[in-house]
Amino acid sequence: MPLSFFNTLSGKVEEFKPLEAGRVRMYTCGPTVYDYAHIGNFRTFVFQDILRRHLKYRGYQILHVMNVTDVDDKTIANSQAAGVPLREFTTRYIQAFQADRELLNLETPELVVRASDHIPDIVKVIQTLIEKGYAYASEGSYYFRVQKFSDYGKLSKLDFSGMRVGARVDADKYEKDSARDFALWKTAKPGEPAWDTPLGRGRPGWHIECSVMAMKYLGETFDIHSGGSDLIFPHHENEIAQSESATGKPFARYWLHSEHLIVNGEKMSKSAGSFYTLRDLVAKGYKPTAIRYLLASVPFRKPLNFTFDGLRQAEQSLDRLRNFLYRLSHEQFSPGENPQLAKHANETRAEFEAALDDNLNTAEALAAVFNLVRDANTAMDRGEFREGDKAFFANVLERWEEIFAVLKDDDYDKLRKGGYLQERHVAAPPLEPERNREGILQLGTLSDEQIEDSIREREQARRQADYARADRIRQELLEAGILLEDTKGGTRWKRK
Repeated sequence: MPLSFFNTLSGKVEEFKPLEAGRVRMYTCGPTVYDYAHIGNFRTFVFQDILRRHLKYRGYQILHVMNVTDVDDKTIANSQAAGVPLREFTTRYIQAFQADRELLNLETPELVVRASDHIPDIVKVIQTLIEKGYAYASEGSYYFRVQKFSDYGKLSKLDFSGMRVGARVDADKYEKDSARDFALWKTAKPGEPAWDTPLGRGRPGWHIECSVMAMKYLGETFDIHSGGSDLIFPHHENEIAQSESATGKPFARYWLHSEHLIVNGEKMSKSAGSFYTLRDLVAKGYKPTAIRYLLASVPFRKPLNFTFDGLRQAEQSLDRLRNFLYRLSHEQFSPGENPQLAKHANETRAEFEAALDDNLNTAEALAAVFNLVRDANTAMDRGEFREGDKAFFANVLERWEEIFAVLKDDDYDKLRKGGYLQERHVAAPPLEPERNREGILQLGTLSDEQIEDSIREREQARRQADYARADRIRQELLEAGILLEDTKGGTRWKRK
């Protein structure tokens, strides 16, 4: 099956054919660094990482550029409120974002670029737009003349035939249904950061920043541009208009947009108490791997409803995979191979690869691997699994992990490295595990009754939403040689 994606530009699923055979040039919208990134942002960033990893898995060489918006209305307003110079303020949140990325196992793009480092490049493109009649000056600022670009609306599929001529907007905060001339360059305001340029003293608009950085490093036409669906209009629509007006060439060929994340069926909201950063969830005792798993579990073209029940189910799913891997590496089986199991493993590998080739269908890719693990556990329990089957099953999990990257947990020391949890708006609970409860954790000393007591204690902790404690109990039992498997009928256990 060829690799295919839903292209927002065409409105349909298309076979992916890069401009250069074997090489992909990709631009992804990164964070606006005025605060910590929230889980809605990371839904998009995890999708982009899955996309990047699968392209590499399929043998493509990647040139991936991600921008950092470090000069716009929000960064300026928040830096001024904090009384910190803009560069220093945004650097703090760039570093925080990188720490979050590492915890979520997000690969680092080949180039991560800051808007404020590209002022001369931005000015040059605006001058080109002025020369071609697509931009005009007004009161020291410069605006893009939307009506002159006849293809305006081709990405968002919105009808702008009734657009009022000459209407324009200065702010970076746009009404989603407005279609007006937009700012390319904003004249300096008292107290705001500004640069002295041939256009006058001022700063760039948000949209022109991305166009310029994408074309500078990827060329005037490149393969993939991606971001959240909230950026389709006006941001990405405006990128297309100004870029293609400046060059006379197509901008990005494939536009991939992830749908939004909601929390408990509603829009994420600070006032409703449903606004979470990665740090908030880690402080509650959830592992970054479980968060990544949940964010990746729903295909990017579908909205994701984030719930804590879903997050706990993600942890249980990962426990099942890790317990299987433990059995695979530690248990001894009869010599030889079971041809049916080897065939099943190879078919599963082809199945999850085909699911990802088909518009990154992560749900089907996950289902294929969990079905394989279920069948392998059954075969092991029945004595049908053979020593020679191990390599086939390990190979499937290893290849799956190349893309999903959720099986290796970061320890608590890494979470505390550099004061990670202290860099939040609320205090974090202590993360030191309670070691050696009642002195029973010496290998081989647990009776069946003690195991059942620990499982009941874990269940009680989960009912009380004390998931950090529940996770510690599971880890302690594992260290004592007890494997747990959470099922719909309850928790099962066995000795290693």
